[in-house]
Formats: sequence, structure tokens, C-alpha cells
Amino acid sequence: MKTVLLTLATAAALAVLGAALFVWSGVYDVSAVSPHLQPVYSTIERTMHQSVRLRARDIEAPAGLDTDAARLQRGAACFRDKCEQCHGGPGVAPREMALAMQPLPGPLADAARKWKAGELYWITRHGIKMSGMPAWQHRLPDEDLWALVAFMRRLPDLSPHDYRELMAAQEAAQDRRPCTGGAARIDPPDAARGRAALNQNGCNGCHVIPGVTGAQVHVGPPLAGMGRRELIAGTLPNTPAQMAHWILAPHAVDPETAMPALSVSERDAHDIAAYLATLK
Repeated sequence: MKTVLLTLATAAALAVLGAALFVWSGVYDVSAVSPHLQPVYSTIERTMHQSVRLRARDIEAPAGLDTDAARLQRGAACFRDKCEQCHGGPGVAPREMALAMQPLPGPLADAARKWKAGELYWITRHGIKMSGMPAWQHRLPDEDLWALVAFMRRLPDLSPHDYRELMAAQEAAQDRRPCTGGAARIDPPDAARGRAALNQNGCNGCHVIPGVTGAQVHVGPPLAGMGRRELIAGTLPNTPAQMAHWILAPHAVDPETAMPALSVSERDAHDIAAYLATLK
């Protein structure tokens, strides 16, 4: 038994050493010009499929998902605004940025054959790491997420002509509500959700934020200890309400600030402010 354990420990140590050497050597080509090796791609894809199916196993689709005409129309509008640029549509190519991505986003015409309704909802809501697929839960309300699912389930039946006619009808429709907004504000603000919203709104692209994964960036000031600072941007009293105001409209506070207006929803702003207040 001692020999077996020693052998296993040695093998594990060699595996860790080999992985470390592989990472530090830089031998793997991360360029988007060359795709992943097929075994790498297949492994990632299988991992993604199994992960989605596990997490979406208990999600039930709303009644009448495939027969609600208003929901299908809303889904078509949201697909045009949020999905077509990366995934294209029947007879419609993705935009050039998507064509150069690795892995390729790919068309969704066969998505309904690969995924159940609850799985499509989970992917649309939560996104997929390291694929470019965003999580739409902070951008779209739940009814729009299900509308997108309903439309994607309709896609296999649409010819290029049908798709062009449908999108032309959407352009002419009187109901031109934008597909945006995310979840409505809920009081009291949720600090745990605010930590996720910091990531989903790209705040960690400029700031190092305790508790939020990201690169060591030096664009904006680090946010460690934000909860005990007296002022925001050297101007506003550091209260959750003023922090939410700063996040929503930084240029209204300081027209010369480099802090961009990110179109953060009101709920996200108040939840982010609640999380930042915990950073003592």
C-alpha cells in the first residue's frame, strides 16, 4: 500500500510539474488566427454540454412557450438586436468581429435540436466562460430571455426568405421597445448580487476589486477599502445612494472624469454600491 501511495503521489507531482512547465513555456498558441486543436475543442465542448445540462436540469419552460405569438415576435426583435451580430440568421452572416472569434459563435439555426428549452434559457441567462457568449441576466428581463428561447426554437423552421420577411416586419412594427433593462430594482439592495454585477458590467476591466476575479489592471484606482472612504471621486459623500448615483451618471458629477457611463441598470448600480460598502 505504501508503494502504491508513493507511486500515485509521484505521478501527481509529475503531472503538476508538467502542467506548470507547459504554462510557463508559452508553447500553446493562443492566437485567434489558429483554432484550438480538435482534441482541445472537443474536450471544451463536451465539458460545456455536461455543465449546462447539470445546471439546467430543473428549469421548466413557461406554459405556451411555442404558441404565444406576442412572445415569438418579442423574441425575434431581441434576437435581431442582441444575437444576430454574432450568430447571424438564416441566410444572414454574422458581423466580421464574430467571424474572427475562436471558438466561432456559430449559427443558432440548429440550437433547438441540440438543447432543451430550459438549457437554452440557462445559456442565454448565464453565458459561457471563455467563449465570448455573454450572460444576459443583467441586460434583459426574464420575459425577454424566454422570448429569445421561444424564437430560437422557431429558427429551424425559418427559410432565409421567412427570416428576412420576419425581420422586415419587426423593423416596421409599432412596438419598438428596446431589448434592454435587466431585472427591476429590489429593496433592500443585494450586496452578493452586486459583486456579480461588478463583473457583468465590466468594472473589473479597469479596477482591481477585492472578491471579484480579474487581471491586475491600473486604469482606475483599486477599490479595496472603498467602504471606509469619506468621498467618492473626491466630491460626493460616500453613501450607498451617492455611490449608485456616481455609477449611473459619472459625468453628471464630474464632466472631465475618465470614468465612462456604462449604461448600468438602476438595480445593478444599487447592488454594486451595497457590495462596495462592504469593502472596509
